Amino acid sequence: MASSGSDSSTSVVQRVLAYALLGVVLISVASFFAIMIGTWNGMEQADFGTGLWPVVAMTPYIGLPLAMIMLIALLVAGAVGRSRAARRQ
Repeated sequence: MASSGSDSSTSVVQRVLAYALLGVVLISVASFFAIMIGTWNGMEQADFGTGLWPVVAMTPYIGLPLAMIMLIALLVAGAVGRSRAARRQ
């Protein structure tokens, strides 16, 4: 079964979105667990305001909504690809 250029480009877009989505979710969840572990080890709220901790603390707030948007984009890209494939047949 031969595939045209549009199939491969849609497939590449879906693959990139899927890996980016996975990366963003993993980084956000790891940041969430880092905050939980830091709190468990006795860090106070003021301690999270110094060093790299503000970035770690904000990562889930930005990363998880971004992951949701990327998931919606991945679903739309898949639906468009299936629609194009169905029209060709």
